[in-house]
Amino acid sequence: MQGITLTVSQLNDYVRRSLASDPILQQVTLRGEISNFKMYSSGHWYFTLKDEQSRIDCALFRQYTYGVPFRPQDGMRVLVSGAAGLYVQGGKYQFYADGMRQDGVGELYQRYLELKEKLTAEGLFDAARKRPLPLLPRKVGIVTSASGAVLHDIRTVAGRRFPGIPLVLRPAQVQGDGAAQDVAAGIRRVAAVPGVDVIIVGRGGGSMEDLWAFNEEIVARAVAACPVPVISAVGHETDTTLCDYAADMRAPTPSAAAELAVPELDALTQTVRELRLRGARAAAARALQLRQTLQAIELRLQGCQPLHHVRQMRQQADFLRQRLEAAQSKRLELLGQRVAALAGKLRSVGPRQALDRGYAIALRGGAPVTGVAQAKDEMTILFRDGHAQVRVLSTKEGDPFGGEKGSEL
Repeated sequence: MQGITLTVSQLNDYVRRSLASDPILQQVTLRGEISNFKMYSSGHWYFTLKDEQSRIDCALFRQYTYGVPFRPQDGMRVLVSGAAGLYVQGGKYQFYADGMRQDGVGELYQRYLELKEKLTAEGLFDAARKRPLPLLPRKVGIVTSASGAVLHDIRTVAGRRFPGIPLVLRPAQVQGDGAAQDVAAGIRRVAAVPGVDVIIVGRGGGSMEDLWAFNEEIVARAVAACPVPVISAVGHETDTTLCDYAADMRAPTPSAAAELAVPELDALTQTVRELRLRGARAAAARALQLRQTLQAIELRLQGCQPLHHVRQMRQQADFLRQRLEAAQSKRLELLGQRVAALAGKLRSVGPRQALDRGYAIALRGGAPVTGVAQAKDEMTILFRDGHAQVRVLSTKEGDPFGGEKGSEL
């Protein structure tokens, strides 16, 4: 029995669809150790998950990396959720992950997910609740450990960008029992300080357990309820806590948080100069426009004076008189030309022209003789150069240039 013939693409696509249609392979959690971890500029993560006997290539795309609350490293034991699939172009069987948590903290991570889902449903993380940061805060509040590197970094960056800007520190416990309550109380305390327009809440990096105080509900709600904007700078860039979601702005590092909260004095000074220059130019342009408008109004007022109207009427009358005289002259000229033309036409059809061409005119009793029936007795014949008295001896009717019908007197 001969089997079917497939192209490589058809076979790979068939295997892909077979894997995708198996419900068991679509909701899988793998336990293993990370190796060959690579994070590309696109934001996608690629790594190998292995155990004592086997290994499988894995991919975790950028949209899912934001939910991973730690930075994966080679040798780290993790639980990876996702689905098995086939990369059709390369014919490569691999695991497409949509979540990752450290092995051994599964219960903690589950608490994180449940609380995140609860607060998301309440709208605590909605983008519409986020407030813009002030351009130039009067004071910058800081809630962090008084002995950590976070405070040093914030002070260094703030002093460089805007020397002398007031920083209000409320030291807080950032790890261990009671840390969440202390951070929440610190946020409320700093927000009540007059002049504080923005607050930075943060700590350095660490494991999920180390950062857990910033995943507690009391901290997330304190950040969301804060009357001034809050910048969250918790952990490293890859660490994401519920405090980050509740804050108005998330900074990847404490230094970046200070750059967001504290404006650069030189840049503000340059902006003020530019605004002053633009204002002066706008004022000058507006003054010129108003002067031109005033001049136009003055001209209109001058035009409304009675003497001006009289002068205008006189000029208009002179103009109309000139037009009338020109029109009359033109009309007389046209009439003269027309009379001359008619006179010429009349002359061309007059009796003198006929005499000049060799014709003669017969008169009887002073009236023209227009037919042979009128040619009787004596007549006067007019020529070009005189006339003659004739006596009619006989007449003949008919076409003078054709047959004739004669009669005698």
